[in-house]
Amino acid sequence: MRLVDLSHPWNMHTPAWVGYVPPKIYYWQTISSSGINAQAIETTLHIGTHLDSQMHAVPGGRNIGDYDVNWLYGDAAIVDISGEVEEWGMITPEMLTSQEVEIKKGDILIYHTGYHHHYVGGDKPDDFKYMCKHPGGYTELADWLVDMEIRWTAFDCGSGDHPMNTHIAERVPHLAAEFEDKVGKKLEEVFPRDNWYVMHKTPFAAGCVHVENMGGDIDEVLNRRCKVGCFPWRFDGGEGAMCRLVAFTED
Repeated sequence: MRLVDLSHPWNMHTPAWVGYVPPKIYYWQTISSSGINAQAIETTLHIGTHLDSQMHAVPGGRNIGDYDVNWLYGDAAIVDISGEVEEWGMITPEMLTSQEVEIKKGDILIYHTGYHHHYVGGDKPDDFKYMCKHPGGYTELADWLVDMEIRWTAFDCGSGDHPMNTHIAERVPHLAAEFEDKVGKKLEEVFPRDNWYVMHKTPFAAGCVHVENMGGDIDEVLNRRCKVGCFPWRFDGGEGAMCRLVAFTED
């Protein structure tokens, strides 16, 4: 068995999502002053490869500490849709089901857009494109995930939601205008404000949570079925946690 790391490295350059505080890493003690090195970290939870718990989007939902490690490991379909998506594209169920790998009811679903190449340290680094212009799902995909009883998902971009269906549209208003020019419609016509974050709300309400900012060596395991495990902190009360995402393959 071979283990393939689907996680991004975590360091002081790890990008934060729009509006979130970047990480701060510093030495609390050093060998020269205290005989040992000891570091401290100040960070938000939704940074780097991380798991969103149900509590993140659903009042009274399960927190990170509620997820048994066995539930976070299981049969997965790793689907490559990089040839189907474009900047600000809409991810549909048809894009996922038309690929070479079968997606079964109850699976863990990993989908690859190719945007991990734009992550810090990637071969085409572009933090702005990665966070603000990636493709994303909407109502059709959210409902399909529930119908398929998908256990949890992971993807190689900043959010499961389309960037313009989040508060990015308000925080970076020139992007909203650019998007409207691209699609020829007003933002509210495409993404009504009362349906923002639908990829967090609809699947999460059904228990289907997700891992954001997947990456690592994902290109080595595209379009196949294998075991995948997500390993966050055992964080009681946490609404999110950084994690290691790993594919277990037989080759």
